[in-house]
Amino acid sequence: MTQQALTDLLKQLKLPTISKNYIDYAKDAEKTDQSYEQYLLSLLREEASSREKNRLNALIRRAKFPFIKTLSEYKFEQIPGLKIKSVHQLAECRYIESAHNICFLGQTGTGKTHLSIALGREACKKGYSVLFFSAAHLVNKLTEAKSELSLSRLQASLMKANLVIIDELGYLPLSKEGSELLFQFFSDRYEKGSVIVTSNLEFSDWTQFLGDHTMTSALLDRLTHHAEIFTLNGESYRFKQRQKKEGVHS
Repeated sequence: MTQQALTDLLKQLKLPTISKNYIDYAKDAEKTDQSYEQYLLSLLREEASSREKNRLNALIRRAKFPFIKTLSEYKFEQIPGLKIKSVHQLAECRYIESAHNICFLGQTGTGKTHLSIALGREACKKGYSVLFFSAAHLVNKLTEAKSELSLSRLQASLMKANLVIIDELGYLPLSKEGSELLFQFFSDRYEKGSVIVTSNLEFSDWTQFLGDHTMTSALLDRLTHHAEIFTLNGESYRFKQRQKKEGVHS
């Protein structure tokens, strides 16, 4: 009866990890002659650890990263001029607290997406809400929402995120409507929420995909006003890996 009552109460109090472990922990406590306080502390630590893991996993799922990358996996030595210390400082997420932005510019294959996801994961670890989009996907969602008269709702959900990552901006030209919606997105987040952008184009070439010089200038003014900008100059990772594979098989 006592065990069932404990189980029911722990379920009611939403303490599933304690419910799962309290019997085994009690046996260990008895064997090692732990005090009641030590036994309770061990259980509470396990519950807290489990909740932290669940919270992180939930934030990562909501972010919808295409894959998971970490800063420790990034090959800094292959990108001359990219300062390791500066990038690692971003993992502290002070830029999110200040609603500042990050821009990673460089040719394809230099790890821009890797860095953006790694920093997004670090933000999740600190409890920040993150959303990841390819530029094309975000513009498509905004365009569809406008046609379905649900744009305001989507814009509100985007504004709730502490960090929005927009990957591969500039790979595809945008329609006039798409460019205007993207401009509105940056205007809405200006000084209110952080954005990480990756692009294969220098800022001077952004008119190529946005299509309008005046709007491009206004967008860049908002994006870069409070931003850390990194240029990744180096040979493509994927190209190097392909060369290694070909070397092995040749």
